[in-house]
Amino acid sequence: MKPDPTTNQRERQKSQQLLEASARALSEELTLHYRGESLYIDNEFIPVYAAHLRNASVSDNGNINEKRGKIDAISMRLRHSDSALHSQLHSQIGSDAPITRLLFEALEQLRCESYLCDDHLRKTLPGVCANVEHNFTEWSKQFYQSGLADTHIGLLLFTVVQIVRSRLNAQVINESFEDFIEATRAGIVPIIGQDLAGLRRHRRNQQAYAHHAISLGSAISEMIESEQTQTDSTDASKVDQAKSALSFLLNFDQGDEIPMATAQSGQSKVFNDNHDSYRIYTTHYDREVHSSKLVRKALLATLREELDERIQQQGINIKQLSRQLSALLSSPQRDGWLYGEEDGYIDGRRLSQLVSSPNENRIFCHEYYRPIPNSIVSFLIDCSGSMREHINPITMLIDTMVKALGLAGINSEVLGFTTNSWNGGKAYTDWLKQRKPSYPGRLNESCHIIFKPAESHWRHTRRDIAALLKADFFKEGIDGEAVLWACKRLTQREEPRKLLFVISDGRPMDTATNLANDKYYLDNHLKQVIAHYHANREVEIIGLGVGLDLSPYYRQSLALDFAESSIQQNINEIIGLLLKQSR
Repeated sequence: MKPDPTTNQRERQKSQQLLEASARALSEELTLHYRGESLYIDNEFIPVYAAHLRNASVSDNGNINEKRGKIDAISMRLRHSDSALHSQLHSQIGSDAPITRLLFEALEQLRCESYLCDDHLRKTLPGVCANVEHNFTEWSKQFYQSGLADTHIGLLLFTVVQIVRSRLNAQVINESFEDFIEATRAGIVPIIGQDLAGLRRHRRNQQAYAHHAISLGSAISEMIESEQTQTDSTDASKVDQAKSALSFLLNFDQGDEIPMATAQSGQSKVFNDNHDSYRIYTTHYDREVHSSKLVRKALLATLREELDERIQQQGINIKQLSRQLSALLSSPQRDGWLYGEEDGYIDGRRLSQLVSSPNENRIFCHEYYRPIPNSIVSFLIDCSGSMREHINPITMLIDTMVKALGLAGINSEVLGFTTNSWNGGKAYTDWLKQRKPSYPGRLNESCHIIFKPAESHWRHTRRDIAALLKADFFKEGIDGEAVLWACKRLTQREEPRKLLFVISDGRPMDTATNLANDKYYLDNHLKQVIAHYHANREVEIIGLGVGLDLSPYYRQSLALDFAESSIQQNINEIIGLLLKQSR
């Protein structure tokens, strides 16, 4: 029998949730979570530099104990290392000293892991201790078997890490590697012995420990450079080859980038200097419009026919999808009684049957519950120019979902956002007339479009949804204000559960605003809006990235691949995400 992919997906989701929960408890960071395969605290990406923790993904195919060991080790680092102090100390190391930087990161990680050697933690957290130990042992074996330890640099770094960990934890080195590193250890211990003693002595004092870690790293780096200058050209070439082989460890810039195709994000100086206050230069030219006003009725009819043909070719089972959504977005509510049952509550009206028919035992009743829709779903579509090439599959996806939600009795709405003009329009002109006052904030004419209001059924607005296919009104995108607008519409509804799906292919973009402020001004406002609604839990916001990971903005996000996947496959992924949230 073939394995059930749904079951496998549920097992992976359950495994990830358990890893997240244990990491939050161990690190004492309540907002620690995974997005895709990366670790975040709130919206802050957490890079992992230590060599034995690289690729700390919960979704890889590695051994589960190795995964747990990586997560537990990272949690210990978050709990016992002051990140601000670490950055300050790290800045003392020059960018031209990659060996020192590598060892500094590895030694700080080992310091945090050494807390697990305390007798108290060994007794209270035996599983965590075993996981961290297993991960380090597996990494050591992989490093040794990969051939990296066969080079002089690789062997030197491997030996240093093994020695330091042994000293910090007061443990013997794994017998599998003891003979292999013995000669190298005998040669370097007299040189770094004082720093090794200092590391052990100050393992509970991060600043004092760092002094010895930097000193040790510098000594090892000098040993490597000294050997390189004393060798001939052939041996020097071998040293260069060794550095090239270890480049994946020496490259610290990769830790600043999120390891996937992700939306670009950063910090806005203008936004921060104004105390995270978002400004709008003028709202005089903003508008909110129904899509039927943007497209002629005859053209809407033609677009609707084209959309129906494309959806029909997909062969999607709308009724089955409707049942899935009903199960996920409804809650059981009491709706009367079921009589004539063989167990449950005694039905007094049927007690006479015991006299007339002693063998009759169907005298009980049950409370009857049926699923009642308790949710409203809103789709907010980025109608910027770059979305034009994706709009056909997006429209099919939205129309199919909205139709299925309607069959399930769940209200939904479809919204869009763009600008009235390119490069600022009239708002930008007004700013120029006022001689360009500093920090004007948003400088364009926002346009919010209603394709389907929540109070209307799909049957009455199906033509209006087809207006998405006429993408000539797609211009630029001001995401933060659009998300705020969509959330305010949802909070006015009575449904207890409110979901907002934001469909976009990148970060907020408005040329005029970026030039007058900086390129991350709109970006930071979007993150501020999402953080607000995540904190008060009024609206569940989910980012659907079009060929892109939107996790820098949205805590719950999903990357949709319309080029390689069918509409049905993308819908299944959305259902899977909703299933994970429900659990």
